[in-house]
Amino acid sequence: MDATLALQALAAIIADEPLRERFLALTGYDGATIRARAGSADMASAVAEFLSGHEPDLVRIAGKLGVKPELLAP
Repeated sequence: MDATLALQALAAIIADEPLRERFLALTGYDGATIRARAGSADMASAVAEFLSGHEPDLVRIAGKLGVKPELLAP
């Protein structure tokens, strides 16, 4: 996933409270870590892994971003 798309997906996850809480719980990240690493390759990987783990969320975030799901979680 490219950096811009990863940031957009991360923003969509963070904007959705249930997704945000699950993302934080599964990754162990907190707000400060997300802000510090938002544009990093490891954050893009965490976003892709998170979305790959639950197809309904993947499809929903892809729909919000107007992209095909496979672009978010190859």
